[in-house]
Amino acid sequence: MRYVSTRGEARSVDFEGALFSGYAPDGGLFVPQEIPTLDYNTLRTWSAFSYPELVKELSSLFISSELIPRKELNDLIDSAFRRFRHNNVVHLARLKDGLNVLELWHGVTYAFKDLSLSCTGQFLQYFLKKRKKHITILVGTAGDTGSAAIESVRGENNMDIFVLLPKGLCSQVQELQMTTVIEENVHVFIADGNSDEIDESIKELFADADFARQHNLMSLNSINWSRIMVQIAHYFYAYFQCTPSMDMTPLPAVKIVVPTGAGGNLTAGYIAQKMGLPIRLVAVVNNNDIMHRAIQHGDFSFLGSVKPTLASAMDIQEPYNMERILWLLSDCDGSLIKTLMEQFYTSKNLTLPEEVQRKLSEALSSCSASDEDIVQAMRRCWEDNHYLLCPHSAVAVHYHYQQMDCHVSNRPRCCLAPASAAKFPDAVLRVKLVPEVPPDIQALKAMETRSTTLRREDDWAKTLRDRIEAIAMRRHT
Repeated sequence: MRYVSTRGEARSVDFEGALFSGYAPDGGLFVPQEIPTLDYNTLRTWSAFSYPELVKELSSLFISSELIPRKELNDLIDSAFRRFRHNNVVHLARLKDGLNVLELWHGVTYAFKDLSLSCTGQFLQYFLKKRKKHITILVGTAGDTGSAAIESVRGENNMDIFVLLPKGLCSQVQELQMTTVIEENVHVFIADGNSDEIDESIKELFADADFARQHNLMSLNSINWSRIMVQIAHYFYAYFQCTPSMDMTPLPAVKIVVPTGAGGNLTAGYIAQKMGLPIRLVAVVNNNDIMHRAIQHGDFSFLGSVKPTLASAMDIQEPYNMERILWLLSDCDGSLIKTLMEQFYTSKNLTLPEEVQRKLSEALSSCSASDEDIVQAMRRCWEDNHYLLCPHSAVAVHYHYQQMDCHVSNRPRCCLAPASAAKFPDAVLRVKLVPEVPPDIQALKAMETRSTTLRREDDWAKTLRDRIEAIAMRRHT
């Protein structure tokens, strides 16, 4: 399996090359040169697999055995999931009126990012030990990616991680999960700005090819293919849990509702669909609705500033993984994607070509949810089931209730739940419910914290560059 850039001008790389990259050298994102397709018999066999077994099977399709032999790949994935609280790693909650909620948040930081990042951390260590090299990881976070990335690499002497989070725009729990990690290789910055502004500074460092090469820069945001690859398993597991039958021909479709910010999880779902999994995808967003507008009308444009919402990890107006989806929809036309994305990032304004928008709206449907919609979904789910949703999961469940109330389709639906309500006690209190706070989260409030402030007037990229160089110099003395 080789990986190529969505913009068509970078040399292809193997899985190791894609893993250790940020953006491709031409500014694009790495994608598999070919998407494997699965036949009916394979799907039937896989339907009996556990979630970890699905991750192993899928990973083996995208990582050659010459790079990681299958037995070692299995061991790495087993190691990745050892710290998960649920025996099955993920869990499907079957609730009233056909509401299925796939809990993806049973890892260390109570968010779905733990699933892909725990595996990615294992893959990194496998290659780093063989190559005997050091890497520098840059991560921008809207809330959950940062803590999961930190947990996947904390304490490792062959990597340093630099995490930037937006001041006042994460929940207190999310912020403390990052700032309370006191390790030599963990460097947390709190920036006076939003997630998209943070991403611009990170992109500036990756664009300096000499600096990126000198310090072995890489990303653990969902620009990293490994993140997308592991997340494909969510969709296979959700389908096998929710399909009414594996004995029908053709197999029945299941609708999967995906809370969407940067679009990494949605990209994984679209790849699962391309692999032959009979799913229908619904992208659900908050008031930052660029994905919704693109799917409905072809309007992929930035409208003003990012709007703070209850679903803060989805407060994103530049969903960079849309580039991967558009590449797949355009029959892998790197030249077209280069033109489209350069126009978007230059002008923040893009109308999708008619044919691309038609294919997009056929592949995905979408819905947006206001803060009031989120509150109502959280309250209704509690009243019906005594089940607490986080605000991001509530965006998906809002869609379920909307469809149910309108008597639209009795096709099975599965709502992906990206985080535990325990991470968002303020949102739970806003619904006039009582937060359930696990002891390990409660303990965060009494722990020492460490972070560096980035003021709005500072040159964030220069501050990061100086810190990276100073740490590298200290490492070599």
